[in-house]
Amino acid sequence: MKGVIFTEFMEMVEEKWGLKMVDDIIIDSRDPEDGAYSSTMYYKHENLVAMVLKLHEKTQIPLKDLLICYGTYLFPKLAESHMFLLKDIECTITLLERLEPIIHLNVKKLYPQSHPPTFRAERVDQNTLNLYYQSHRKMEDVAEGLILGCAKFYDEEIKVEREDESGNEVKFIVRKTG
Repeated sequence: MKGVIFTEFMEMVEEKWGLKMVDDIIIDSRDPEDGAYSSTMYYKHENLVAMVLKLHEKTQIPLKDLLICYGTYLFPKLAESHMFLLKDIECTITLLERLEPIIHLNVKKLYPQSHPPTFRAERVDQNTLNLYYQSHRKMEDVAEGLILGCAKFYDEEIKVEREDESGNEVKFIVRKTG
């Protein structure tokens, strides 16, 4: 997993709960990197999972809520560093439709070692999209947060529902409501 995912997670924790919480979750999770992540390097996703679990223990916030919060926080950070990929995209549904064929294709070119999740988009109507998420990491809560962060980025109101949460694939139903 790309280091930026770790560095942004720790920035979010610091912003919301303070530097002491960052230190505590690094120590308590026995992080093999001792929190010294570089945004350009690659690390085991289990390191992030361990820190999220420790944050959950300390805050008592449900894991799903923490991961959705993180995804929502992460989207504008990723968008900011990849604006050239978003230049012709004007709304959430269009971005989600282009996620795999344009954005992830370019991400893989820029970062050949990356293994992002795969997405398959299926337009239902003008305001509804079925988005199928597939990943061995099972970070669908982060994916949901990224979808919500995307809508916030485009200043749109959406509703996200989940179906078929079995195996490695999750179906998100994304509806533009505003």
